[in-house]
Amino acid sequence: MFTTTQNKHHKIPVLSENPMVRYTTFILLYFSQGIPEGITIFAIPAWMAMNGKSTAEIAGYSALIMIPFTLKILLAPVMERYTYLPMGRRKPWLLFGQFGILCSLIGLSFVPNPLENISLLAAVSVCVHIFVMFQDIATDSLVIDVVPIDEQGKANSFMWGSKTIGTSVSLAVGTLLINQIGFQQALIIMSAFVVFILFVALFVKERKGEKLHPWSAGSISPEAASLVVDSWKKMFRSFRQVVLLKNMIFLLLSLFISNIALHYMRTLLPIFTIQELGWTNAMYSTTYSTSNLAGGILGMFIGGYIILRFGVIRLIQGSLSTLVLLILSVVIFPSLWLHPYFVGFLIAVFCTMLTLITIGGLALAMLLCWKRISAMQFTFCMTVFNLGLTTGAALLGLLRENFGWQVIFMVFMVLILSSMFVLQFIKTGRHIEQVGLLENNYLEIVKTEGSLLVQSETN
Repeated sequence: MFTTTQNKHHKIPVLSENPMVRYTTFILLYFSQGIPEGITIFAIPAWMAMNGKSTAEIAGYSALIMIPFTLKILLAPVMERYTYLPMGRRKPWLLFGQFGILCSLIGLSFVPNPLENISLLAAVSVCVHIFVMFQDIATDSLVIDVVPIDEQGKANSFMWGSKTIGTSVSLAVGTLLINQIGFQQALIIMSAFVVFILFVALFVKERKGEKLHPWSAGSISPEAASLVVDSWKKMFRSFRQVVLLKNMIFLLLSLFISNIALHYMRTLLPIFTIQELGWTNAMYSTTYSTSNLAGGILGMFIGGYIILRFGVIRLIQGSLSTLVLLILSVVIFPSLWLHPYFVGFLIAVFCTMLTLITIGGLALAMLLCWKRISAMQFTFCMTVFNLGLTTGAALLGLLRENFGWQVIFMVFMVLILSSMFVLQFIKTGRHIEQVGLLENNYLEIVKTEGSLLVQSETN
């Protein structure tokens, strides 16, 4: 009986020990994030544009629903400080987020007459994104915790490629279902995909010896216990030390600017193609989702290779340069707008470069993280980056009221060039050395405090 139980627990997948289990689990979790985002960020704005909603309404909706992505830093310290360690540092929060995504998607389906209740539609979409944030923080920090540094570029390629595929599938299927059977039924059907991935997350462990479920056998992993920050003071002191390093400041500034540009363009595309060029929302959704799918698959297979071969900085710089050249042709030759194949090519290249830039940005942020406070530091990076998303959508709404399309495209180019300029100053090797010194200093402080406590008790 005892041997049977041992063998049963031995077969349970462990993320820290099995690369294949890691990649499969993270691919599925990121695919799951793409499902609600494909609906809320892409399908709904295109549906609104098709039904004659104004640029201000669509941009306002897009800006509002991105707010949770900028507030995720408020969640990270709580998730860093408190968890149920017998099940791992991150898994309990991951399950909470995944279950919340499921419930809020179902709630979104019950918004009455959504095209006439855009404020309520946006409010419920914000709830969806809040739970996406819980799942996102837990997944990203789990990657930093259990994936070796030399595998993180490859892991990010698989993860973001998977999310891009999930977003594309969600956009294409969601748009088709909304048009064919209605908004409510479409959302309920899409929720079924989230249920499956919730069960996948339930049946893996972070580290050997931990509990699979609260009622299962197991205990706290020594490695997980060693990474715990035992006070708020130490957590925020460590956070302040690492985010004020020069290379972190350059990273935050560069990717903040690039994300302004990228979401500016993502918000622009459905408005430009549907209201300026006369596309239908189905035509736009099919083109964008197909391009996004192709970009995601390409990113999965070449993103990690480029990082290993040329470095993460060159991956990002090369992708940004490609976007500048592409948009420059749009500005110089406006007659190309009349050719659907060219606009389709523009969308395809944009989606591919967006995937590669995001893979590179995530890998670079993870590389610069201090594992001890990885959830808080990485989430702060993502919060700054996502603040750029909200800024980008709001900027488009402002500019579209006063300028033509050529000026709007030129603003995108200026933002991309600014990001490239800052990015060149990041030195990853130097930053890793500095984080090593911070960890040594932290351990010395803990050791000193322990000695003082022993002396106090002895006296």
